[in-house]
Amino acid sequence: MSEPLIIAVPSKGRLKEQVEAWLGDSGLSLAMSGGARGYMASLKGLPGAQVRLLSAGDIAEALDSGEVHLGITGEDLLRERGGDVDARILLLRALGFGRADLVVAVPKSWLDVDTMADLEDVAHEVLSRTGRRMRVATKYLVQTRSFFARHGVADYRLTESNGATEGAPAAGAAELVVDITTTGATLVANGLKILSDGVILKSQAQLVASLKADWSDDQLEVAGRLLRRIEGRAAAHETATLIWPAQDGDEAILSELEAEGAVRRPNGLLVPAGRIADMAGVLTAQGRGPVTASRPDFVFETGCAPLELLAERLGKN
Repeated sequence: MSEPLIIAVPSKGRLKEQVEAWLGDSGLSLAMSGGARGYMASLKGLPGAQVRLLSAGDIAEALDSGEVHLGITGEDLLRERGGDVDARILLLRALGFGRADLVVAVPKSWLDVDTMADLEDVAHEVLSRTGRRMRVATKYLVQTRSFFARHGVADYRLTESNGATEGAPAAGAAELVVDITTTGATLVANGLKILSDGVILKSQAQLVASLKADWSDDQLEVAGRLLRRIEGRAAAHETATLIWPAQDGDEAILSELEAEGAVRRPNGLLVPAGRIADMAGVLTAQGRGPVTASRPDFVFETGCAPLELLAERLGKN
């Protein structure tokens, strides 16, 4: 029996709930091993896969080291792995949840500080006034260093945060922070503002493949079945089918709608979900009808771009 495809998913919290809902939307569900608190599972609907439940940070580490084949975690945690992370992992699909921005935030009382360029002046002022470099509190050391270097800010030191980063300036532990935020409300509550050009990364949950893992042909085949299902469901969310009684002269209308993004099907058109009424209106205005619009459960294409890219990166195409 071949080794299973190993997929890591979050073990707790809101992200775990969102991942389970996302899998369920594609007709897949987690079957826990050892009860609700177990840390191993299978994926009903995908034979040949084994699921490991880990923290989001541990998933990023396992993907980076090749301990798992696929995983779902935040892009911010992946980017914090450092080095040429894109040579070790492949982002397959952004999932649209788990959104958070990694930002540079300074005290609102710094009225004349609005951009990264202003920080260099602050750094000089702090050094002359206190004899020490400007302190930046963060858990994201790798991305902070890289972002500050790109903006030419050099005269600072990082203070690694192990607690509530946003409280560091008020506590006198740092002058400013680099932290994750979803709404910005916590930063505001702590008297902080985000610099106008201080968004380091707009992160969200990602389905990710490890390029460091050992991939057999069987494991890639299981991954392909998963990716085709996910892509088919995603395409269904974005499209609808329009059907009407065929008439002579339809060809000109079909060509017109194809030019606007519709895709011809043997029994009608596949159209963008946001254009259903517009495109149906074009048909009815030309005397075609009744026009029936329906939403498919899945739209499976012959190709699967994420799978093809993964096979190429693994040298298995």
